[in-house]
Amino acid sequence: LFRSTEPMGDFRYFLRVRYGECDAQKVVFNARYGDYTDLAVTEYLRALGFGEGLVDGSFDYQLVRQTTEWKSPARFDDVLEVRVHGLQVGTSSFTIACEFRRAGEDALLARSETVYVMIDANGKKPVPGPVREAVLAGIAARVDHAGWLASSSR
Repeated sequence: LFRSTEPMGDFRYFLRVRYGECDAQKVVFNARYGDYTDLAVTEYLRALGFGEGLVDGSFDYQLVRQTTEWKSPARFDDVLEVRVHGLQVGTSSFTIACEFRRAGEDALLARSETVYVMIDANGKKPVPGPVREAVLAGIAARVDHAGWLASSSR
């Protein structure tokens, strides 16, 4: 088991809270954090260089455990910054943390840890070396809701 003590990369995913993701008080439904985590982790893996594998199915994994701790509510129209980094890599699993903040603020709104298991048609498989190294090393990138680099001039 390999464990990262400090995230090496500074990956940040930005999204705007949409009206349909909120309750009548315009507070984000708790279940939406699972959706937000999935979006942020997908973009993190894409930034690490595994985008093609995500699309063609050669990089396949299943979520096996997810915990979320809420500190303060996010609300309709907030722009959220999700900081993503790898925590640990086991034989067939890897764990990724997501920290949710309002963009430009330090206060933590929520934190999730998700354990994924690498799979193929036969079941679990070992985490490949390049995946192991990339998840633990991280990457410095800023990505918006559309998956474009925020600093890109595209």
